Amino acid sequence: MPGTEKTAEKQRGRPFKKGQSGNPGGRPKGARNVTTLAMEALLDGQAEALTQKAIDLALTGDMGALRLCLDRIMPVRKDRPVSFELPSVDSAQDAAKVSSAVLAAVASGDLTPADAGEISKLIDTWVKAFETAELAERLERLERMTHQ
Repeated sequence: MPGTEKTAEKQRGRPFKKGQSGNPGGRPKGARNVTTLAMEALLDGQAEALTQKAIDLALTGDMGALRLCLDRIMPVRKDRPVSFELPSVDSAQDAAKVSSAVLAAVASGDLTPADAGEISKLIDTWVKAFETAELAERLERLERMTHQ
């Protein structure tokens, strides 16, 4: 194809070799985005008036303004406490009993599947930590036995 031999010179995207850039020091700490600074300059001193306008629109029935105001008053909760009687976990074998209890709670409607998934992750993390500690203890005992 004619003209393709010089396309590599004109390509954008990764103009620098790995580990080298036009700004090796990186962006200075605390440096702010130019667009953000421009928007703040435009809105400077207008926050109270804009807030009052949004409230006035919400009170007259503007659903977008109402949603905006309510989201600021009471944001959507991303998580909530769960009341669930969790059996004690003192060994890896107990984790199986806890998993059964979690499944039973989901089946009875006491726990949502999403909550059960999060609790199961906690159980898995506990089991891994327990197994790691147990393995380290066994290894330490073996090392003591071989050094005697």
